[in-house]
Amino acid sequence: MALPILMYHQIRAVPSRADPLRGLCVDPDTFASQMSWLRRLGYHGLSMREFQAHRRAQGRARVFAITFDDGFVSVFDNAMPVLDSLGFTATCYFVAARLGGWNDWDAHAGPAPEPLMCRDQLLTWMRHGHEVGAHTLNHVSLPDIPQADAVDEITGAKHRLETTCGTNIEAFCYPYGNVTRDVRDIVERAGYLHATTTRRGRVAPHDDPFLLPRVAIAPDVGALRLLFKCLMR
Repeated sequence: MALPILMYHQIRAVPSRADPLRGLCVDPDTFASQMSWLRRLGYHGLSMREFQAHRRAQGRARVFAITFDDGFVSVFDNAMPVLDSLGFTATCYFVAARLGGWNDWDAHAGPAPEPLMCRDQLLTWMRHGHEVGAHTLNHVSLPDIPQADAVDEITGAKHRLETTCGTNIEAFCYPYGNVTRDVRDIVERAGYLHATTTRRGRVAPHDDPFLLPRVAIAPDVGALRLLFKCLMR
């Protein structure tokens, strides 16, 4: 049975079509509607940690994973209350050296900077039952840097977040979805248990846990379209 991992970035008012990062935004009301409808239809949203047991199980579990890349404050402000109210959990992949900063890796595209969660917000996210995952130290394209630097980005993010959280960090996400076999192997050797990509699709029980596909949620995906696109068989 193939199960979906939903991929979000920012949960805020969708900017104009001139904004190059418009496709990474989902309106808070749209997100709330998506989650509420899935809950009404008997589906349960899970963090990646909780999702792992279900993806290998037999039967037709009505579950899906919820992931947020980068650690934006808009996720803390607009997504976390919705998740908490529905009893859903989610994984947020944090750029470990940018806590309390902004998305400077997008500066070349020209959009207004968006704030990232600080240490206290990350810890609050975790206290609410949500998972902290790693998205490297500096949001770099791992195949495009020397291998030693890639090792530092991957292992350094794990160590820094584990020091902050006081718990094991199991989840990793490749910035930009860029991954090679060597990069994948570094992530496994670093001690992560699974990693997500931007490859489109749902996850089957036999899929490589370090190359998991996801379903990207665009600004115009309403609740019913989300159900049809991601969950209906």
